[in-house]
Amino acid sequence: MADSRDEPLVLGIETSCDETGVGVVRGTTLLADAVASSVDEHARFGGVVPEVASRAHLEAMVPTIDRALKEAGVSARDLDGIAVTAGPGLAGALLVGVSAAKAYAYALGKPLYGVNHLASHICVDQLEHGPLPEPTMALLVSGGHSSLLLSSDITSDVRPMGATIDDAAGEAFDKIARVLNLGFPGGPVIDRYAREGDPKAIAFPRGLTGPRDAAYDFSFSGLKTAVARWIEAKRAAGEEVPVRDVSASFQEAVVDVLTRKAVRACKDQGVDHLMIGGGVAANSRLRVLAQERCEAAGIRLRVPRPKLCTDNGAMVAALGAEMVARGRAASDWDLSADSSLPVTEPHVPGHGHTHDHVHGRTHTHDHVHEVSKENLYS
Repeated sequence: MADSRDEPLVLGIETSCDETGVGVVRGTTLLADAVASSVDEHARFGGVVPEVASRAHLEAMVPTIDRALKEAGVSARDLDGIAVTAGPGLAGALLVGVSAAKAYAYALGKPLYGVNHLASHICVDQLEHGPLPEPTMALLVSGGHSSLLLSSDITSDVRPMGATIDDAAGEAFDKIARVLNLGFPGGPVIDRYAREGDPKAIAFPRGLTGPRDAAYDFSFSGLKTAVARWIEAKRAAGEEVPVRDVSASFQEAVVDVLTRKAVRACKDQGVDHLMIGGGVAANSRLRVLAQERCEAAGIRLRVPRPKLCTDNGAMVAALGAEMVARGRAASDWDLSADSSLPVTEPHVPGHGHTHDHVHGRTHTHDHVHEVSKENLYS
């Protein structure tokens, strides 16, 4: 059996939205997952404010990196690489993470890997359930994304099968929670109320499920409007809004469509594994219904524990470690944040630089200036 120290040791930085996440991973083993969230600062605005998020990342970055290294019990000099979310996400927030990753990589003389946020959400499952089967179908559901992706190689081949054409599922949860005066973020609180409600109480619409609709695309805008109008009609009639039943019925409409389309994609493509990730994957009803439908279809379901579903640095480190292990090219120093980085680009490689991970060491070629290998980091 190979010594675990032969596996790449990578630090990952995630700042695509309102969480400053720093993770440390050795191969597929999670050593540290430190998160500093600014969600409370956004709650009074009812949503994420980009400028507030960027400033919060700036303040949290160094303490969170220090905390992750301490939790992992490793020195920054031991790292084989530094991975960072290069996109997609909020441009200003991404820039903070990319700038920090460049600074640490340069000072330490380590290779830099700019990776894709969505591909990272898929790769994080390796930390819980071992290497990803190839191919893997992934359903990613969050505040900004609702996507069906087919990955035959998480470091180089991720293909979009379907995506939301309007509101993402998480966005719909936030908006309905606001209409119900339940606060922000909406996902966890609606999940909580829904457990005490009747999912069949109100027949809310299922978007894009007709015979002529796109098989793998999602739409939650019509559902969101239907729920909001139903609530408004109740209030206009002077009746009390049954918050628990509305929450349960709305949630059921969302997870019904998500799981139905994901299982259909697996069947159509002949894939026997489904991975679910992203913040909404923490939803309890989504997990139960996905398990039921996957079992009925003979599909193996992989869902990371809730903490690994939301944005975190561990997922970025996991994909970075896979990049090092597979000898993928590191990024150049001119790596920039790309708020609309396509999922077809799991990482942003440099030009002509290769990295061979041998016996726990990463060999860099023309990637790091020799001067940076001195004691710039103490």
